[in-house]
Amino acid sequence: MNEAFTALSNSDLQALLSALRTGRLGAPYTGLQVARVVPPALAAGVREALVELAAGGFSPGQIVTTLALIERDRAGRPTAALPIDLVTSGPDAPGVSNRDTAVVVRELFAHAQRSVLVVGYAVHQGQQVFEALAQRMAALPELEVKLFLNIARPDGDTTPAGILISQFRQRFRDRQWPAGYRLPEVYFDPRSLADDRSVRSSLHAKCVVVDGTQVFVSSANFTVAGQERNIEVGLRIESPAVARGITEHFRHLLNHGHLERAFE
Repeated sequence: MNEAFTALSNSDLQALLSALRTGRLGAPYTGLQVARVVPPALAAGVREALVELAAGGFSPGQIVTTLALIERDRAGRPTAALPIDLVTSGPDAPGVSNRDTAVVVRELFAHAQRSVLVVGYAVHQGQQVFEALAQRMAALPELEVKLFLNIARPDGDTTPAGILISQFRQRFRDRQWPAGYRLPEVYFDPRSLADDRSVRSSLHAKCVVVDGTQVFVSSANFTVAGQERNIEVGLRIESPAVARGITEHFRHLLNHGHLERAFE
């Protein structure tokens, strides 16, 4: 029972308490009621825990008191810091031991087990940058890899969008992806190709999410210069919650048609 409540985030626990105190949530604690208050993935467990407490003789006030004690206990505990590494590119500075961007990216690619999400603005010399990822895809055919990349329209360029996309495909196959390896799924923001400059935008984020746990967010593009020479700063974070948030963000963009697949 307690596991259902302790799995809630602080904000979700507070929302549950508020709903119980105000009477918006009450017996018989239906699944629909609970799902309106806590995340759907946790609703069934929370409902079961509430029903169990009520069946055990807990009054609504006693249930609120129980949850309030859990909230108070959390507030009194020191917050556990997320495992975070500072990652940099550029010249070495004496006394600084930050992790190197190119090394971190290669490690993430080389140790992926289930999924890799890559978001990038500029890609140059990608055959070198993505070599470890392509090799990992070959070693693990079930590895799911999605790349979200920018397709740029230079100012003043009037080339039809279809031709720019075709040129991007050819360039990616020939120069940005290691030869002889299966291609990942590649997506782009079609607004980047708009003729109207007031509408045109860029897919400018740079990050990597691996196995729903490891996250790397950086100013560095997926270029040899960005990974090795430029002065860049990023963070490597081990957090399923952060990984899930980034992955869900791009999944929703895809589901709502804001992003399109570059290769059919």
